[in-house]
Amino acid sequence: MIVRLPPLAPGLRVGLYGGSFNPAHAGHRHVSRLALRRLALDRVWWLVSPGNPLKDRSHLPEAAARAAGARAVAADPKIAVTDFEAGLGEGRLGIRYTIDTLRWLTLRHPEVRFVWIMGADSLASFHRWKGFREIAARMPFAVIDRPGYTLKAMASPAARLLAASRIGEAAAPTLADRAPPAWVFLHGPRSSLSSTALRAGAAPRRQGATNRD
Repeated sequence: MIVRLPPLAPGLRVGLYGGSFNPAHAGHRHVSRLALRRLALDRVWWLVSPGNPLKDRSHLPEAAARAAGARAVAADPKIAVTDFEAGLGEGRLGIRYTIDTLRWLTLRHPEVRFVWIMGADSLASFHRWKGFREIAARMPFAVIDRPGYTLKAMASPAARLLAASRIGEAAAPTLADRAPPAWVFLHGPRSSLSSTALRAGAAPRRQGATNRD
């Protein structure tokens, strides 16, 4: 089976930013550009997922439609949008869990320096993800701060368990070169804009979001 991926090359530093992107918005682009700059990445991929297993997916539009909307929002040559995780289509894997995606990518492209990107709200619930310990052991990850989650994220079971492998923000540009487990918590301009709020028609004014919406 041939899976369609964005262009890759040995040594490329690629941030993986997963979510349902329902819908994609300027906050996703803000987080991606922050990660590109602070982590010294070459590219960020938006992984449009089949749907978060921890959330209700009954009214979720098909991945192809969400990916099309995400491409219109990304508008940056360093941001690539892919829905290869989704099923029911040529060149797609039908993967639902993050750990399965990371296993597939790292086994087939060991020469690429992948970094997982998540929001502080995701770190707060990271211990509930399938195989979260293996995720941390398989790939370095960056956590982007989000209003209302700073303290909750850092007090979470996963943050406490992985405290010894956390690096300082000054070392963030080296994250992609480090052997996992290794992670960094990045502070910066924040906002509460989210896909959930947009769907409800009540999006706040400020831009920027880091959840897996």
